Amino acid sequence: MAAALDSMRLDSMRYLLGRAMLVEDRVQTLVAHRRSHDPAPDDPFRGLYLSDEAVDAMLSHHPPAPAPSMGLRSALEERADSAEAAGTRLRLRDLARSANLSDHDVEFLVICLLPDVDARFERLYGYLNDDVTRRRATTGLALELAGLSPLDPAARRRLAPGAPLVDNSLILIDDLDRPFLTRAIRIPDRVAGYLLGDDTPDAALTEVLIEPVGLHCDQSRTIAAAIKAGERLCYVRETVGGSGAAVAVDALTVAGQRVMCCDAVRLAMHGDVSEAVTLLGREALLNSAGLVVSPVEAFAPNQNAVVYRLAQLPVPVVLTGTATWDPRWSDRVPLLAETVRPTVAERTELWQRELGSMADVVDVGDVAAQYAFGPRQIAAAITAAESLARAAHSTPTAGDLRRGARSQNAAGLEQLARRIEPAVSWHDLVLPDKALTQLRELTVRARNREVVLSDWRMRPGGGRGTGVTALFAGDSGTGKTMAAEVIAGELGLDLYTVNLATVVDKYIGETEKNLERIFTEASRVSAVLLFDEADAIFGKRSEVRDAHDRYANIESAYLLQRMETFDGLAVLATNLRANLDDAFTRRLDLVVDFPLPDEAARLALWRGCLAPPVPTLADLDVADYAKAYALSGGNIRSAAITAAYLAAETESAVGDRHVRAAAAREYRKLGRLLPANGAPLRRST
Repeated sequence: MAAALDSMRLDSMRYLLGRAMLVEDRVQTLVAHRRSHDPAPDDPFRGLYLSDEAVDAMLSHHPPAPAPSMGLRSALEERADSAEAAGTRLRLRDLARSANLSDHDVEFLVICLLPDVDARFERLYGYLNDDVTRRRATTGLALELAGLSPLDPAARRRLAPGAPLVDNSLILIDDLDRPFLTRAIRIPDRVAGYLLGDDTPDAALTEVLIEPVGLHCDQSRTIAAAIKAGERLCYVRETVGGSGAAVAVDALTVAGQRVMCCDAVRLAMHGDVSEAVTLLGREALLNSAGLVVSPVEAFAPNQNAVVYRLAQLPVPVVLTGTATWDPRWSDRVPLLAETVRPTVAERTELWQRELGSMADVVDVGDVAAQYAFGPRQIAAAITAAESLARAAHSTPTAGDLRRGARSQNAAGLEQLARRIEPAVSWHDLVLPDKALTQLRELTVRARNREVVLSDWRMRPGGGRGTGVTALFAGDSGTGKTMAAEVIAGELGLDLYTVNLATVVDKYIGETEKNLERIFTEASRVSAVLLFDEADAIFGKRSEVRDAHDRYANIESAYLLQRMETFDGLAVLATNLRANLDDAFTRRLDLVVDFPLPDEAARLALWRGCLAPPVPTLADLDVADYAKAYALSGGNIRSAAITAAYLAAETESAVGDRHVRAAAAREYRKLGRLLPANGAPLRRST
């Protein structure tokens, strides 16, 4: 294979040198023609000043230089035709086809290349320009060497903006303040390198080009058929987990195109995005490749201008994004496609393919159900898991894989909610059997929601999402937040607690905007979303008496609609269930009541809070506290922590006096009286 590539590269170089030799013959002819009319051919300062003789020579009429011979050119092109018929790739010809270059364009390209590959042509061009300081071809010299008249407007347009050589940065025209015929032309180093056999991308694109990763599916086959039929612009609207970029990569591959994949987020951070887009188009031309750019939202607030430039590139371009295509983005009408969320079976196949031998140590189906990842995210999650295993000097485990998967979640939600990495399990929950059964049912629903709601289509039409929503109702401290954390841990997900301070806004419409940001970011993150004190924003609609009531009802109506389109797992926690609107209750998949703990539950809570490594005295009997103090789980935990601080202050183990003092403080916080015998009494009203 290497020998074949070397032979192909040699054939491409031979063709390029053959074209260069034709230009050299033309240069020799033109030099001889100039000498025959040069008034002072032996003047050592020629080109540095104008003598009277030189002025007279310029004012006199000279016949044009002889036209270039076409015999050698025909023989060279015939050999090139034979080489390509045998499967040889000739870079100069490939570029001419990709960039739609004319024969004269190719001639201009070779003329501009010569000083970069043979230093003799610097001086020769200086002589022909009659200026030793101008050692590159000028537009006038290029036209003359190509046998074209400087009075031909069509020929002049080939070296002006709007022509493929100029618009695609295959040549660069300098000195734009000079007259047209004396403007210098140069070839970019990247183009020269490509023609000489170098495939290293432009250094300016190093950070924005990423390795293409494809996802074969029905959508990619449809797009591929359109590209084969000549479609040059496609827009793939990407749903969450739809892997639009991977679908686009596969479509171009199936269509027989090389693929260049660009990270739009990095491209948007480029100092000059417009220049970077031009370089992208040029690189795609040099590689005869199609271009995938994702996601287009990264270009905001200049999205319209950047997308317009991308759409004008002379290569197949597939753009992806979550927004609907805006006709103002381009005069060209694209092929519009929309990715669908991969099924659990498709994601399982992806995970198994990427995991390899690791698939034997994890429940691939469960991981695929919880993380709606595309190929690139899956590969990154596995790499992160392997890094965690190396740090622990072990082989990757299921826990490492889940931690690696969580590390690939979007970070945008952390600006709107507090992230909690689960650190508790079912063993830490102290609840009645009915509540525990409901919580396990919620876990089952969350784990299988996509199979039931998407694959089995149990929630069709109406734009409904595949989310699961539950209400946790109960007094403060009864374990609602801990239960959400346990479920998140069971599913291998993070828990995000929505901060109401970032949501509620006094200005009309701002609360809805903040909630939309939360739901949008949450849909991109595989996590459990917890709305604590949910009645504050999911309250009942009221009779409209003034403008405040009307806008409050609009807020509630928006939430009703948005909850139905949510694709994740959302938990609403409230101390005041009666305050929730009935319409919200109808949309809930499960309602779990969290009662105050009875004596047996309080005993379990006290034992759990004062278990080792907490040091306790041997005579400490927590059964007495469970019977004497009617506290919730949160209050018991708070009392146990206070007792531990009291014991630490005296450098002793936790004893009865510490617990009773802590319980007394807890009762005072609650506004309740503690009688002398230890039995609690409520303050009379």
